[in-house]
Amino acid sequence: MDDIDRRILAVLLTHARASFQEIGSVVGLSAPAVKRRVDKMVASGQITGFTAQVNPAALGWKTEAYVEVYYRDNISPAELRRTLEPIPQVVGVWTIAGEADALVHVMATDMAEIEVTVERIRENARVGRTRSSLVMSRILERPRT
Repeated sequence: MDDIDRRILAVLLTHARASFQEIGSVVGLSAPAVKRRVDKMVASGQITGFTAQVNPAALGWKTEAYVEVYYRDNISPAELRRTLEPIPQVVGVWTIAGEADALVHVMATDMAEIEVTVERIRENARVGRTRSSLVMSRILERPRT
């Protein structure tokens, strides 16, 4: 990936619906040249997809929390995925360093749904305990680079 590819990505991260012509005018390339570079980045896995960013409230999600999950024994990332992916309110899961084994991002319609979701996470016999932090307001979110 060279500097031009990075500049193309910067445009896509801020305006994913920009046309190849619009991107080309920013980075100094023709539309076909931009398309070739984007296609190459997709084929190589540098770009893994295109998506819309949706306001969570538009989906009815007005409450969110981050739940630290502490397992009794070691747990593999594959098992984390297998046990947490079926819960629709779980929108992100990360393994982390520190006391907790995983950090789980939960979005829900209200506090009661957060509580039900945390209880579903705790249904796994290997979960020793959880600790939840509620999001009060979103201040800054940057696109992933």
